[in-house]
Amino acid sequence: MMMTLLVVVAVSAALIAGAAWGIYGHMGDTTRAFLVALAGGALVLSLVTELVEPSVERSSLAMAMIGVAAGAVVFAAVDYLIDEYWGPDSGGGLLAAITLDGIPENLALGVALIGAGAGEVAALAGSIFLSNLPEAAGSARDMAAHGGRSKLRILGIWAATAGLLSLAALAGNLLLDTVGEGVLAFIRCFAAGAVVASLATEVFPQAYQDDKHLAGVATALGLILALVLGNIGG
Repeated sequence: MMMTLLVVVAVSAALIAGAAWGIYGHMGDTTRAFLVALAGGALVLSLVTELVEPSVERSSLAMAMIGVAAGAVVFAAVDYLIDEYWGPDSGGGLLAAITLDGIPENLALGVALIGAGAGEVAALAGSIFLSNLPEAAGSARDMAAHGGRSKLRILGIWAATAGLLSLAALAGNLLLDTVGEGVLAFIRCFAAGAVVASLATEVFPQAYQDDKHLAGVATALGLILALVLGNIGG
């Protein structure tokens, strides 16, 4: 239980720290783009190896396909509504991405922590941390610049999001350890589908726009980092 709490706190704290950095600190577009692309590269690998592949092995290809498709469709729909309500440059898209993939992702993380050693969850937890920090920073910065909200209110939104995702991880750890593999497979793959959609529509396009020369290198470095994390204790 202690390791679960430590991982949950670390992953969720990245949201608050990133939001505070984006609102009150200074982050250049190039720096933010590099970090977001780095996180995206890590997620490319971890969503396949830690979410999709285990779901196919333990449940079925059909369940994995349904989950991935559902996650992508729901993300696209919510992202569209947020663009209509807040505007495409408000930062709401990345907030939606973090929340939509974060809830099932953290449910799956909570399940993965049951009886697991540090090395077995390092890749997924590390990739979530890497993605949360720069994405929250960039989104909070955009919300402060274009959203018409006070800095304190924006920080409160991100703190509430961190709390929600923490509850999701704890719920996964405490409540889902006895459910069937089909349900867990759908949760994991829904998260993967939302991640894929967010990478395609929010993360990589923005990273390329702000740092077109190094975005590809940063993505590759992120993938390498996820490989290293995935082999810790292996």
